[in-house]
Amino acid sequence: MNTASIALGLFWMAAGLGAPALAAAESRIDCHVSYGGETRVHSATHVDSPYGVEAVAVGSYFLFKLVFQARPADVAGVRIYTYVDREYGPVPIHQASYPLPRRRQGAPGYGFTGLQRVYEPVRDSELEYWCERVGEGRP
Repeated sequence: MNTASIALGLFWMAAGLGAPALAAAESRIDCHVSYGGETRVHSATHVDSPYGVEAVAVGSYFLFKLVFQARPADVAGVRIYTYVDREYGPVPIHQASYPLPRRRQGAPGYGFTGLQRVYEPVRDSELEYWCERVGEGRP
């Protein structure tokens, strides 16, 4: 084999391996989170491991964690965690798992999660969210 054909072969191999990653990168999950009369969008792109994903503060009491994992296939999906931030550390009060959502279909509404409400009884707090897939890439 000559140098040109090796380089061409490596190019096509890299292009083939990179295509799934690029396709997954084009797609993201947006969650519309409402608390205290304010709505913010929290976004997640594909990660290979959920362990590096940090929860974000929502108001002064809730923490919201959104994980979008496309591989490996046996754990692929979207997972959403809600915690309350107590003086001794975060306490989980809600967890939801969804299969990988398809491209946006039909009439607009509350995405693939529907409208969800999370209640915290100590301070009588409520957080609402709904999530949708944005982008045309895979998965």
